[in-house]
Parts: sequence; C-alpha cells; structure tokens
Amino acid sequence: MLTKTWSAAIQGLDAYTVEVEINASGFGNETIISIVGMPDTAVRESRERVWSAMSCSGFHPPEGRTTINLAPADIRKEGAAFDLPIALGMIAATNGFDRQALGKTMILGELALDGSIRPIRGALPMAMHALRNQIPNLIVPEVNAEEAAVAQGLNVFGIRHLSQAVEFLNGTEALNPTKVDINQLYNQAGKSSLDFADIKGQESARRALEVAAAGGHNLMMIGPPGSGKTMLARRLPSILPALSLEEALEVTSVHSIAGLLPEHTALVLERPFRSPHHTVSDAGLLGGQSNPRPGEISMAHHGVLFLDELPEFKRHVLEVLRQPLESGRVTISRATGAYTFPANFMLVAAMNPCPCGHHGSTQRQCRCNYGQIQRYRSRISGPLLDRIDIHVDVSPLHEDQLMNRRQGEKSSCLAERVTKAREIQLRRFVDSPVFCNAQMTPAQMDASCRLDQQSASLMRYAIKEMNLSARAYDRILRVARTLADLDNAKEIQPMHITESIQYRLLDRQMW
Repeated sequence: MLTKTWSAAIQGLDAYTVEVEINASGFGNETIISIVGMPDTAVRESRERVWSAMSCSGFHPPEGRTTINLAPADIRKEGAAFDLPIALGMIAATNGFDRQALGKTMILGELALDGSIRPIRGALPMAMHALRNQIPNLIVPEVNAEEAAVAQGLNVFGIRHLSQAVEFLNGTEALNPTKVDINQLYNQAGKSSLDFADIKGQESARRALEVAAAGGHNLMMIGPPGSGKTMLARRLPSILPALSLEEALEVTSVHSIAGLLPEHTALVLERPFRSPHHTVSDAGLLGGQSNPRPGEISMAHHGVLFLDELPEFKRHVLEVLRQPLESGRVTISRATGAYTFPANFMLVAAMNPCPCGHHGSTQRQCRCNYGQIQRYRSRISGPLLDRIDIHVDVSPLHEDQLMNRRQGEKSSCLAERVTKAREIQLRRFVDSPVFCNAQMTPAQMDASCRLDQQSASLMRYAIKEMNLSARAYDRILRVARTLADLDNAKEIQPMHITESIQYRLLDRQMW
C-alpha cells in the first residue's frame, strides 16, 4: 500500500518541503526496508530507529519489502527529523489510522528506540515554511513546540511519543495547539547583568563604544593586558537597541539551525555576543561541513562578534571577514550548491600594542624591539583595518582610578542616547533596507554627509597628513554622521569631523 507524509528539511538558512513516500508492497518472506532520495548516514540509519520505536510502541512494521522515497530526490537529505514522518507513514500503510489525516499536516521529529520523540534543529524556519505554503498543521517534538508556534497562524502540536502521534492523527486523543504570546515574551525578556557602571575610568573607550553602538560601526581597541578591553566589549550588547521582531526571528532561526537554541525557548530576544578563540578555523568562522551550517559570524547576526587578541588569529582566517563585513552575508559554495547565511554583525576587536603588551606604557618597560613590533602589527592587513571604522586606545588605569569607587554612567543611560540616535537613522533611511549609518550607500552619504567649508578643510588636511584611503575617508564621514546624530544635529559640524578623525588611530604614521 502506498502512503505519503509531508516533512521539511533545511538547506542553508531556508527550508524546503520533503515528500515522504512509503510503499509497503507486502511481497516476499524477508522484511526489507530501503530508503532512497539521496539520504545521508543519519537518514539511512532511521530504518533501525523506526523499526525499534514501532516495535516498542506496539506497532508491527510492514512485512515484505518497503521502499521509502524522500522527494525531491536530487537534493541531499541529512539529519534525523524524518524518523517520525517515516514511522507514521509506515503505520498508516498497514491501516493503523486514516491516511487522509496526513494530507494537511507537516511532521518533524527524531525517534528514540523506545518511541519517545527527541528535539530537532531548525524547527522555526521549517514552521515558517509550512505557514508560507499554507499547510495548516505541524507536528513537532514537544520541546520544539514553543519555537515553532512563533509562526503565528499555524496549528502547532507538540508530541512526546510515537503512540501519542498515532492517537492524535486517529482522532482518539485531542491536543490543543501550542500558542505563544510574542508581546508577553518581550515584556518578560530579562535585562543584561553586565553594566558599564561596573567599569572604572576609560571614559574615551566608553565614548567610542557609545558611538559604535549608535551607528553600528566596527571598532578596534588597542591597549596593554588588563586595561579592560574584554570587559568593555562584553558590555556592548547592553547598550544596543532591542531586537525587533523581524531581527529576533532571523537570530532565532540561525541559532535553531546551528542546534544552539535552548529547550522550550520561543525567541532569542537578546543580541548575540560571540567570542571565538583565536585558534578558530575559517570553516568555524564562516560555516562549513558538506551541508554547511552557520559559523561564528552568522551566530553573531544582529549582534557583536568579539575577536580578542586579533593578531593571534591566523592571517587567512581574518581575511575571510572582509567580504561579510561589506555585504552583511556569507555565501558558501559546495558541489551540491551555494548556501547563503546572514552575517550582519558589529565587529569588535582587541589587541595589544606589541607582543609583550607594554609598548608606549608609562608603567612598565616594553621588551620588544622595532622589528618585533612591526611584525606583530603586520599580521593585520591594511584592507581589514580599513573596514574597521573606529580605532581607540585603551590606556592602563592609574592607582587613583583603581582605588576610587565606580562612578561611570549606567548602561541604561547610554542605551537611551543610542536608541535616540538609531531612531533618527531609521527615519532617514525609511525607504531603504539600511537601518544604521555604517551601512550607508554612496548616494546616501552624498545626501546625508554634506560638509561646510571648515569641515571640508579638516578632511582635506587629514587625507594629506594620514594618507587615508578612499574607504577610510568614507568611514570617517560615517562616524561623523553618527556623532551628529548623537548631538541631534542636522548637519555635520567641524567638532564631529575632528572627533571622527581621532578615531583613526591605526592610520596615524606614528602609531
């Protein structure tokens, strides 16, 4: 008997429909189950999981030869999410329940050997796919039900066991669809425990981080060990604007596909902060494997990617950042096709001024010679530095600053100013996909970054004295526009240009 169930799979960040066809012929004395449709190892092994789960749940697998086809057959299938639709199709093929109930339901789930259902990756993007394709019902593992229910308008049913799924489809057990109140999720979202008030001193670095957050700019901190670079970076998400619903859906989808979404979590409402170790590979940073999954830069989408000890990263690993920093996405090509992941993040990097970390310090003597310092700094290429808008020096604290009480501004105060500046930018770019100054197109820069005579003279002097590239010139204008937005100024003033030029520390000849 031939029966069909509907499932879904992930390709890159997008989901597509998989039609699971089961033909239980009943011919032959030996029970044979074969799976076709370009299955990977995990999918082929579902034969054993399905057989054991059905037997432990009181169902008899079809006798004779059973062929399972996963269509479309020209796309490689991976993962264990096809276990449940295969098992339900086999039960329906042996008249376990009415096959008509399968026609309007998409089914996802991994089976344990005892018939219980384990969570899967990518429940949210597959639920959004079912909603777009007007499939009214979705059966998922109970752990993934709240995540999938974020797709408003879809009937999501969380299932714990194979027998429960059969009873539900057979009409003998009624289940209420899982509902999620998105407004309530936002109201219950907790605030970060990290606060800028915890940091002593470092007023110039605080100001640079506020400017970076207000305009979405990339930032580099240069300072000796122990000066507070990591503490500052970890508190940056606390002053960034809250995620919009569209941004939260994208972030949650990426985390779900990567398998890093906590159980019973509906939405990720905090901006991500990713800090990979300097031994990370280019595949770990960009994403990899035969069927690529999101890498660290995609996990930092709409958040912060912090690279501590930047010169210690492999040169070719750092160079792969150049294209995502410009485009906001990363495309990985494989023999099976091209996979595109979002990668719209703020890059925050930290480094020492020299190998020993004390070059230019008034407190400790540097042990490095000129050649060692130059080799250390040359590990970071000029094109990558050009893509970092703000360079700031983080000096060590004096004894008076260390002994004094913490008196810095709280993150809530900084976040209020940052949010107001972002609102100005949203109104400015209302008819374009751009939402912050760091993403301005050349045409938008011409319209929004006009300079008066004094500001133009300052820029001309900086270009000549600092040998600025065209990209560095654009970065200075973007940061100056953000400084003007923080001051609620319609036009860029000379003081904004001056402060913006000061943030190009690595372009100065004597650095």
